[in-house]
Amino acid sequence: MTGAPQLVVHRDKELMARAAAARLITKIVDAQSARGCASVVLTGGRNGNGLLAALSSAPARDAIDWSRLDLWWGDERFLPDGDPERNYTQAREALLDSVPLNPARVHPMPASDGPYEADAAAEVYAAELAAAAGPEDHGPVPTFDVLMLGVGPDTHVASLFPELPAVRETERTVVGVHGAPKPPPTRVTLTLPAIRSAREVWLLAAGEDKANAAAIALSGAGEIQAPAAGAYGRSRTLWLLDTAAASQLPPELYPPSVA
Repeated sequence: MTGAPQLVVHRDKELMARAAAARLITKIVDAQSARGCASVVLTGGRNGNGLLAALSSAPARDAIDWSRLDLWWGDERFLPDGDPERNYTQAREALLDSVPLNPARVHPMPASDGPYEADAAAEVYAAELAAAAGPEDHGPVPTFDVLMLGVGPDTHVASLFPELPAVRETERTVVGVHGAPKPPPTRVTLTLPAIRSAREVWLLAAGEDKANAAAIALSGAGEIQAPAAGAYGRSRTLWLLDTAAASQLPPELYPPSVA
């Protein structure tokens, strides 16, 4: 892990979403200026979708060259294509259908009505990641510019739930999840080794129901018991919180000012 996580606390979830969207635009534009393209891993849930909606309405969104942006997903509910509960479906509604993406650079995880069951779908997605990785990535996944994760009230990130087998995975980059404690029980998720390949990992938490999870994950908990504690980037780990989600943080962690 490279350094301690950085915390940014915003007044409310709406401001957090707008500020995170602005931050993401800057990061994508900078990466495209430096390397010609950028890669981002999206997250679902209310905070992830709130960020995408804020990005959709941001005037600065046109600074992005959408045709040179690769989009991946951190996890997916293993449901039929087009199901309203799929992260991909929600991302399309919030943002993707309104911007000129290159379809070849958009990488949704397989759906349950395709030819694969969940474990095979995970292998297919892992192979897609490996095919996109270059020699400079030094591993089986691309070096994502930004990988975003929502933090659940139980400290889960992606579909890595406390104590379940997926959070213990140290070799594979994508695995199927069975018996998840929140519906639907069957999912596909990146593992912690894949998450840690990102240059920057951003963890999003807003609302009082996330306060205990943020406090646990940022107070030295183990990643098996608190998966969010094991999510960090190569160069930066950023927690984006609202005041409600930050309300239980110990004083030594709470930043001196609220943005």
